[in-house]
Formats: sequence, C-alpha cells, structure tokens
Amino acid sequence: MSTTGGRGLPDHAAEARRSIEFSASRRLLKRLVEVVAEPVTPQQRLDRIVQLIAANLVAEVCSVYFNRAGDILELFATVGLAPEAVHRTRLAVGEGLVGTIAAQGKVINTADAQSHPNFAYRPETREEVYHSFLGVPILRAGRVVGVLTVQNRARRAYAEDEIEAMQVIASLLAEMFGSGELIDQSKYADLTVGTAEMRRLDGLRLVEGLAVGRAWLHEPRVEVTRLLADSPQAEIARLEAAITELRQSLDEMLATTDLAGGEHREVLEAYIMFAHDLGWLRRIKEAIDTGLSAEAAVRRVQEETRVRIGHASDPYLRERLIDLDDLANRLLRHLVGKSLRPDSTLMPEDTILVARNLGAADLLEYDRAKLRGVVLEEGSKTAHVTIVARAIGIPMLGRVDGAMSIIDQGNMLALDGDNGQLFVRPNDEILQSFQSAMRTRTEQRDLYEQIRALPSVTQDGIPISLSINAAFLVDFAEMERVGAEGCGLFRTELAFMTRSRFPDTDSQAAHYREVLDQAHGRPVVFRTLDVGSDKHLPYWRMPPEDNPAMGWRAIRMTLDRPTVLRSQLRALLKAAAGRVLHVMFPMIAEVAELEAARRLLDMEIERATARGAELPERIEVGAMLEVPSLYWQLPALLKRVDFVSVGSNDLFQFLFACDRGNPALVDRYDVLSPPALSFFRDLIERCRAAGVRLSVCGEMASRPLEAMALIGLGLRHLSLAPSEVGPVKAMLRSIDVGRLEQYLRRLLDLPDHSLRGRLQAYAQDHGVVLPMSVYQPF
Repeated sequence: MSTTGGRGLPDHAAEARRSIEFSASRRLLKRLVEVVAEPVTPQQRLDRIVQLIAANLVAEVCSVYFNRAGDILELFATVGLAPEAVHRTRLAVGEGLVGTIAAQGKVINTADAQSHPNFAYRPETREEVYHSFLGVPILRAGRVVGVLTVQNRARRAYAEDEIEAMQVIASLLAEMFGSGELIDQSKYADLTVGTAEMRRLDGLRLVEGLAVGRAWLHEPRVEVTRLLADSPQAEIARLEAAITELRQSLDEMLATTDLAGGEHREVLEAYIMFAHDLGWLRRIKEAIDTGLSAEAAVRRVQEETRVRIGHASDPYLRERLIDLDDLANRLLRHLVGKSLRPDSTLMPEDTILVARNLGAADLLEYDRAKLRGVVLEEGSKTAHVTIVARAIGIPMLGRVDGAMSIIDQGNMLALDGDNGQLFVRPNDEILQSFQSAMRTRTEQRDLYEQIRALPSVTQDGIPISLSINAAFLVDFAEMERVGAEGCGLFRTELAFMTRSRFPDTDSQAAHYREVLDQAHGRPVVFRTLDVGSDKHLPYWRMPPEDNPAMGWRAIRMTLDRPTVLRSQLRALLKAAAGRVLHVMFPMIAEVAELEAARRLLDMEIERATARGAELPERIEVGAMLEVPSLYWQLPALLKRVDFVSVGSNDLFQFLFACDRGNPALVDRYDVLSPPALSFFRDLIERCRAAGVRLSVCGEMASRPLEAMALIGLGLRHLSLAPSEVGPVKAMLRSIDVGRLEQYLRRLLDLPDHSLRGRLQAYAQDHGVVLPMSVYQPF
C-alpha cells in the first residue's frame, strides 16, 4: 500500500512538487532583490516589482497599497487595475478588503471578492471583473505599513503555497520599505519623518518623576540585508548556534546584575524562559524552509507574532510580547554579529531613553548613571521593565503614540511622569518650568527628610497613622526611608504575576516570611489574591468578559477556587508563626462572602493546630470596602472584622458608575465632591462607634489635598504610596483638625460638582503645607 501526502499525491510526488515550487519561489525572490539594485526611481522600482509578482504567481492583477498619514491606504502601484487609479484610489483603514487587512493584520483569501461583506468598490480601478482575491499585510515594527494583493477573473481560492509565497514577498517588501527603496521620501514625507516643531505627547504614568534630557533611541531592530539563503540546513545550523549564544548571554546577565535577587530574579528568570520556547523556534525553522535566511526568518516570525498577540485582549499576553520581541532582536544581533550592549560612551550625560518597548534586560544594560527617564510607545504598569524601572527609580511614561517616529536622536525631551506628559523639542518656557519644578522637588525632598523622624501629629495634637502600600520586597526599604509606621496594603498578587507558574504553599510562605522580616516588627496587612479585571496570571485562562472590572475577580474568583485561597491562607499562617498576622479580603460585596472566606481561614487554622504547627500570636481579619453594597451591611460587617480598608479607586468608580480608565470621563466626577465626602463622613462615624479601625489605601490617601479632607472628616489611618508619605506628613503636621472639621461640615450639603477649589483656598488661607505642584500640566 502506498502512502500519500499533501493533496493526495504519493509522498515522492508531493516532495518533487514542493521542490519545484521552492525553486520557482526562490527565483522570484532573487529577481525581486535584483530589482532593488537597479538604478531607477522608487516608483519605477515598485511598478517593476508588481509586474514580476503578477507574472510569477499567474495573477492578472497585483497591487501594493501603503499606509499614509491619517490611517489612509493609498494605491502605490498596480498591474491589471486601471493605471490612473495609482495614487488616486484611497481606502480608510478598516474600509474594504484592503482596509480590513490593514486593520486586522490578517490574510484575506476569497473566491468571490464582490460578495464579501467588507468589499468596497472603487469605480476608477475597474476591478469589477476580477472575482478571486488574495491580500496579505506588509508588516514592519509591529505595524501594518501596507497591503499586497493579487486578483484573478476566475473564481477560486488561492492555495496554501500561494499564500505562503505572498507572505514571504510581503516580508521582503517590508524590509525594502524600511530602507526607503520603494518610496520617494521627498514626495511622501508622512510615510517617514516628523517635523522639528515642539510637540506635546500624552501617555500612561508608569513610574512617577520628572526628567529633562536628550533622546536616545533604543534601536533593537537590526536591518536585515541578507534575505535569502541557498541551504536551509546551513541556516538552521546558524540559528541553533545563535540560540546557544543568546541563552549563554542571558545566563551571564542574570548572574551579574545587582537586581537578581528576590522578585527581580523571578522577573528575569521568567523573561529568560522565553529563550527556551520550542514553539517559537519551530516557527522560525519553518520560515527558513521557505528559502529565507535565518535572520529574515526571525524577522518574519517576529512581525507575525507582534500582529497576532498585539490584537489579543489579554493584557498578560501583550506584555509577554515585549519579552518575545526583545529576544527576537537579541537573536538577530547574534546572527549578524552586532553588539548587544549599548555604547554608553556615546550617550549624553542626561539621557531619556525612547523605545517602542523594552525588555527588563534591555533596561539593565544601559548606564544608569546617565539615564534620567524612559519613554515607551507601549508598556504597562505590570510589565517586567516597569517593575525594574520602579526599583531603580527611573521615571517612565508608556503608551506614547508615535514616539519613535516623532522623536529624533538627540532631541531635547521634558518628561512628566506625574501627569503623563512628554514635551518633544520643548521651548524655553517649558524647560524653565521643568527646571523650576525639579528644583522645587529637591527642596521638598529636603523638607521631607527633615521631618522623617518627627511624629505624624497635627497642630492640635491628633496622631495620624501613615503606612505604605507595597507589592515587592524593595518597597520595604522605602518604608524605612520615609519613616512609615507599617504596610497598610501588601498586594500579594504581584508576586504571582511575575512567575511562570502558580507558586506552591512553601514558596509563598517563604516569600511572606521575608516580607515580615523586612518590616522589622511593623504591621503588614496582606491582601489576599486580587486578580482579574486588568490583572491576569499567565497560567490561568480568564473568561472573556464585557466588563471585567465588575466581573470574575478578587474574592469572587478565589471563593470559586477555594484550593487557591486555602493555599495562600496556609502560607500566611505558616509565615506569621509567632507573630501578628493581618489578613484582608478584597472586593467583598456582601457579608456572606466574608463569612465564606473566614470559614476557609478557620479550616486552615484547625489544620495547622491538628498538625502541631506554631500559629500566629494573633490574627486580625479585615475587609476591603470597594463595592458600595457592603456599606448597607455595615452593622453585620463591623461585628465580624477587626478593621476595614477603603479601596477608593474602585469604590468611587462603582459609586458614580464611572469607568476610571475612560479618558472621556476623567472630569466627570471628583472624589472631593459632596456625595463622596458625605459617604466617607458617615462611614468614619459608624466605624468609630463600633470600635473598628478604618483606613483608606486607594490613590485618594496618597494626594495631600484629598488626605487633608479625609483627616478633617475624622479618618486617622492612611496607607499610601511611599513617595507620598513625606508630602502628606508635611500637610498633616500643619493643620488644625478641629478648625478644618468645622469648615468641612458646612460644605457637605452644597450642590457643587466639587469642593476642590474651596479646600485649596482653605489650605492657602490657613497656612497648610501642600506641596507645590512640581509641574503644572499644560
């Protein structure tokens, strides 16, 4: 019995057919490379390329579209469509088949283009006679920069080998596009460079701080000049040698960096794990089999991965794309023999690093003595590089659209990590404002250092407890530095998010024990696992949700997975043996949820007792008030807890039905409004009457003006960002609570949208030390 392969052909026949296809494809690719070297204009070169593609793929039409400014796709060259349509036919991204490919970064292959739901007809092209359509994206730097299409009159679906050939050709066109060989830059400047005018760009605050310096473009992208290879076997051997070098260099980095301890070691180990990903390597080898060189194959897989994962809804997957992207760039450097380490001798003394994205390893390779800030086109608060930047105190801004194309090497930049703004080529007024703000910040830091060891007591003798919010061991050094009384919120989920697999009970216990050791006897409130919404774990598949902020998250998730919560509670009991344990359950919406969580804690206490394990000296249990419904069960709640902590970010998002992540709603409500402060006044009074400690651990506690209002309402416990302990302490030491309380009481019944202006005026009139806004955002 003979076996068959491919499309029903005997194995030897299928192999022969593939060999013929491979040879034909290689001839076309070589001819395209030769066309690039011809002494013709870019337009003539592009016209010749579409003619070659059409002839070799037996297509009656071949067209190339490039993305112009304003997300418009313009027909740049064609054979088969009406010649007068070139540079005249335009489609918006998302419009028509071509626009859909550009929007989604995916192939479209149809036997009847006119019946496709996304088809858009342009009469000047005269394409109505062509039924079959195949279009592939031209990908560069993670973006669709153009679309390559072929069409035929006959109704047929293009075969897999034809799709493969088009994708390989598109990857070559992407490299030619990047080198400027297909575009007349004097006519189409919007496809290449920006202007020299001052620009203000907005971004996401990742690490707070101010910085002024010269732009240094992080250019991990290696220009691939060797696109084709004669021997796939030789290219695979080159690839495997480069992979070995890559892994060795990463191991050396892990062994030598001064941040390779604690969670930071876990961050870097998780990053290095991707260098051993077999699926990634398999896809590169498959691309080499199509006739590409090893470096061209790495580039092709890199671009495809960027588009595929870049469209994913899971933020964890998008963050891991950073690591895969960085590894691909490092692998390319090994393949072409280019230095991996930035030449710090060429960097300005005050450098602001600009990148599409960075891996944690990338950042560590720069000279920290010269680095003042980081600007990313992408980035997120939980990405590995953000964690490292926060640890070394480098201001960082993310989600700055177009940073790499707008900013030129050496441009002066003013980075405002506090307000999420970046000024490119700032004028003298902006520079003076930043320099004044930075001097003010230095003076303020001196003031905070002077009062660090002084008690947190108001002018009329009321003590206020100031604790920090923390997520990593490095944060406890900050607790010592700023003189905080403890940790009012330890976010346990961040340690879970930086691991490649769920930590077992022993590893969790070791981590929590180290946290308590670092606190040196000060209280630490451990919040149990709070994932879901915008915080995902790499080893858990999260269900798709229309509104994840109000979905399956925090206590809802861990009550549905009780073994997870029991494992964490067991680890906490073990770590706190002989010491005081404070454990807090997040996002409690009703007392029944707290009761269910308490039962699991009691089960773990009974289990430890039965095994003769040493228990904590005392256990205090608290609940986070983030869901407004819990407020109407306060009598039942306050009988069952030792403390309550308000997560003001979520509480007011839900109280006002206002998505705090939506920029259109930024000014829609204010936490210093009469309803918000009235809610707090009643909550504070009821907790005080029940003898239950109440604290606020959301962003509201970290802002001096908001903290002033909370203290005036009767709050005595704040848990805040370490960087804000000094400003809040300076404020509270300058207020008379009795006088402030009387003033606030008269304001709560006002119909105002916000009381912010009135409170600012009160502070100014009564000598309250509010830190000057170190920089007034424009």
